[in-house]
Amino acid sequence: MTEPKSGASRREFLKTTGQVAAASALTGVAIPSVHAGEDNTIRVALIGCGGRGTGAAANALSAKGGPLKLVAMADVFKDRLEGSFDAIKNEHSDKIDVPEDRKFIGFDGYKQAMDCLKPGDIAIMATPPAFRWVQFSYAIERGLNAFMEKPVTVDGPTTRRMLALGEKAAEKNLKVGVGLMCRHCEVRGELFKRIQDGEIGDIVLMRAYRQTGPVGFTPVEPKPDGISELMYQIKRFHGFLWASGGCYSDFLIHNIDECCWMKNEWPTKASASGARTYRDNSIDQNFDTYSVEYSFDDGAKLMLEGRNITGCKQEFASFVHGTKGSAVISQSGHTPARSRIFKGQDMSRKNIVWQGPKDELNPYQLEWDDLVAAIREDKPYNEVKRGAEASLVTSMGRMAAHTGQTVTFDEMLNCEHEFAPDVDKLVIDGPAPLLVDAATGHYPWPQPGIVVDREY
Repeated sequence: MTEPKSGASRREFLKTTGQVAAASALTGVAIPSVHAGEDNTIRVALIGCGGRGTGAAANALSAKGGPLKLVAMADVFKDRLEGSFDAIKNEHSDKIDVPEDRKFIGFDGYKQAMDCLKPGDIAIMATPPAFRWVQFSYAIERGLNAFMEKPVTVDGPTTRRMLALGEKAAEKNLKVGVGLMCRHCEVRGELFKRIQDGEIGDIVLMRAYRQTGPVGFTPVEPKPDGISELMYQIKRFHGFLWASGGCYSDFLIHNIDECCWMKNEWPTKASASGARTYRDNSIDQNFDTYSVEYSFDDGAKLMLEGRNITGCKQEFASFVHGTKGSAVISQSGHTPARSRIFKGQDMSRKNIVWQGPKDELNPYQLEWDDLVAAIREDKPYNEVKRGAEASLVTSMGRMAAHTGQTVTFDEMLNCEHEFAPDVDKLVIDGPAPLLVDAATGHYPWPQPGIVVDREY
């Protein structure tokens, strides 16, 4: 990762970290002006109309630096699209212009939605991450700026593909945001600066917890009648590694990313354990517990604890320990962060030496303000590399748990097991990338110690 200059501002850091590809590709190149139309309105297409897509569209339409207008939507489920349309229209009736002929249902809907835009407009990609590289490829071809939900990859082959696409986007001067919104949090940004300035000494340990009840579309019960296997897997995408990387990738990525940000580097390897518990007749591929040790070059560790079991102690927080002090990165969720620094390792109120303000701006909104500002001001802005590497590091820990082996950063990047190599060829009611075992009635589960070179 790029080392920020001492005392660098939050915006300066955003322009350097994760945007090396954009900067290097544009060196010595005349940057053209970007206009989204003669009326200066940036038009937006939403691809993937679930909860996060709906939220991203609402944040986009609330961004500073308007005007923005939602003009097209796409999903594979009509009810999700209509529900999203109604929710956005309720909140932004004056900023949505999506007639029936610009609502697209099907696997090629993303193309039809993007074809409603002009170069310099924005495509929001919030489908399950398996489809991210397919849709981003077309956005680049159409000359569109992009916002991609996290994670952007779920395995080695798609990570390599996404890194190459990020460079291609930079060459075309396209602005790309990735939904790791914690990186845009101003309070976390101030904490990062203080840690880099040495206020807690050298980092030796970080701890991260996301211990809750069941999350997302899990657990997954056996497929009911009236829906194909493919469509059921997409509808319950958190249950299937090919579609989402499972609950580990989709949810734990934020804690992993914010910790690696404070360390200002990625870990080199991961060792882990995990297990399925109390599953009844659930058929999804997730473990219910994950315990992962990430190791950095200097020997520092990140200990990650994930659990999705009803009735257990719940915790959702990230902490960092240094040779001179300790800090809360976030506590009780993504926002507000409630970041603070303590003298020593006793994180009690009496030892607080710095804390962020009581009122914090919403990072979900800040990431959109930053992206739109970059488009309006034509500044290099490309979060693809950082987003892909954060996704890879997350997959590294997940694979370590699912195989029972130590997995390095390079091994994960070069792993040849692509979960859904023909994802760009899927059609409604066609075959699914993952097939249920006729004998057992469930999908292939990870088997640590038995299947050790791939996750299933």
